[in-house]
Amino acid sequence: MPRRSRFSTAGYVFHVLNRAVARQTIFQAQGDYDAFVQLLNEAQQKVPMRLLAFCIMPNHWHLVLWPEQDDALSEYMRWLTVTHAQRWHAAHGTTGTGSLYQGRFKSFPVQEDDHFLTICRYVERNPLRANLVSRAELWKWSSLWTWNCNSTAVRLAQWPVPRPSNWIEHVNTPQTDAELTALRRSVARSRPFGEAEWTLETAKSLGLEQSLRIAGRSHN
Repeated sequence: MPRRSRFSTAGYVFHVLNRAVARQTIFQAQGDYDAFVQLLNEAQQKVPMRLLAFCIMPNHWHLVLWPEQDDALSEYMRWLTVTHAQRWHAAHGTTGTGSLYQGRFKSFPVQEDDHFLTICRYVERNPLRANLVSRAELWKWSSLWTWNCNSTAVRLAQWPVPRPSNWIEHVNTPQTDAELTALRRSVARSRPFGEAEWTLETAKSLGLEQSLRIAGRSHN
């Protein structure tokens, strides 16, 4: 999401993602994944940020973040992506060969109700959807594995809504086509993800009105 300093982003939950340029595989070995996990911890020390959920995939990653201060999201993501690109190129001997990421990160705000749970389920279900594991909780580089194993590798913040008691089974259950369509629309257009009234109000508050317009429709 483009930085809009005149709008207050503090207090909103955001789904954030970025992909490698040309969708190249940037997480090739365990060391690549572990290095990014370490960066998540370092980033929290540089810019205080509540990390609610995450998933690292071979050519992209997803984060669910809950900033407490204005501009924290942009500062956190700038440090994370710039530092990751520098260290990745250094580790792979490709310094000076070009960009690691396809562009600036994408993000959109998420309502703190069942929509939040839908987003976290989508994020943590990624490895299963990609057929990388037989069950979502088996993918080590995700918040689901971290939470399920009580791992201290990454510090996860308390969720704004209670996690269902059957959460693991819920994540392993396929999402509906309607859910995926709505989610992908938000990803593509940085559209707030929530109930209609909340979406409209949030779009106005964050200057995201353009994300609510139907692509290709004239507004003259």
